[in-house]
Amino acid sequence: MIAPLRTLALTCAIAVALAACSKPEQQTPPPPEVGVIEAKPQTLPLQRELVGRLSPYRSADVRARVPGVLLKRVYQEGSEVKQGQVLFLIDPAPLQASLNASEAQLASARASYANAKVAADRARSLAPQAYVSKADLDAAEAAERTAQAAVRQAEASVSSSRISLGYAQVTAPISGVAGKQQVTEGALVGQGDVTLLTTVDQLDPLYVNFSLSVDELSQLRAAQAKGSLALSGDGKASVQVQLADGSSYGQSGTLDFSSTTVDPATGAVSLRAVLPNPDRILLPGAFVSFQATLGERNNAYLVPQQALQRDATGGYLMVVGGDGNVVRRNVTTEGTQGGNWLVTGGLQAGDKVIVAGVQKVKEGAPASAKPWTPGSDAGPAAPAAGSAPANADAAAPAQPAAAAPAADDAQAAPANDSNKQ
Repeated sequence: MIAPLRTLALTCAIAVALAACSKPEQQTPPPPEVGVIEAKPQTLPLQRELVGRLSPYRSADVRARVPGVLLKRVYQEGSEVKQGQVLFLIDPAPLQASLNASEAQLASARASYANAKVAADRARSLAPQAYVSKADLDAAEAAERTAQAAVRQAEASVSSSRISLGYAQVTAPISGVAGKQQVTEGALVGQGDVTLLTTVDQLDPLYVNFSLSVDELSQLRAAQAKGSLALSGDGKASVQVQLADGSSYGQSGTLDFSSTTVDPATGAVSLRAVLPNPDRILLPGAFVSFQATLGERNNAYLVPQQALQRDATGGYLMVVGGDGNVVRRNVTTEGTQGGNWLVTGGLQAGDKVIVAGVQKVKEGAPASAKPWTPGSDAGPAAPAAGSAPANADAAAPAQPAAAAPAADDAQAAPANDSNKQ
């Protein structure tokens, strides 16, 4: 009884050993192949996509400065006018009459002054011989001075009347485009207040008014103080306007004003740029989107967008280290530029950043780095290494399943033959 048991145990041990020897040896899979780029520090323009509103470079209200009836509009509405060009005519008759009255008063004052001067000269000539008293001399000289003052007052009145008569021709205060007429002919203007007749806007150049948050502006100034941000060659930021059809405007503007206070309602700082408008393509009051180049950022990196990953701690990149293992690098980004992320911190020159095949790598695991070029995905686009065996295993059960009916038919055949017998 014992001998058969020993024989059975020995047989089982031999079978297990043979089964272990026949099992194929499991091989370690090769490291995944990934596409990488080498991180190279660059000096890149610091650009922001902003929205602003256009306004005239100069805008002047044309108003009636004297009372009267509006006779005529001289200019063509919406046309270019020059500084000093006559735009409106106000009825000059009352103003001319006032000037004539002032001139008559001036003539009377001059006549009175001439008589007073003759009397004063006579008294001064007779005073040394004591032919006139001291009191008479003083009275004559006082009358002369009073008459002289009256002449000057009349002259001032004439000048004022002449100026008022000149205001009957309403002229353009600046050169620009004259707007729509606000008052029709025959209306009484300038009676009690200055009446707005039209406006003149200078459209070349134009102002682009926009704003930046105080936090963003503080970051830019801090970066400039550290030396990581420098102004452009001319020391001024530039703006490039985008037209409604998506094309770029042919002229670029320059920043010329930055407010020193923060708007308490918006928490932003107002800025303004000057934009040439020689062809009058742009019009005041319109909103435009533009790209503002605020300076040049030093030691920055451009990384394709698909390389950047994010989690609860922020953005990070996967890098193939010098030992061939994957390392995580937490990075700081400053927006996008040309379809790439602008990385300003966390990377080092020479790092091999994984662009293609990021999903196949793990931190600390090895990876095979291959150069990556735009338009090629070495990692994600390539089929997985174990996909073919998986498909073969999936297809293998189909063969017995297909052969099963044949076996059933084979079993059924003898049964039929036996029935025949």
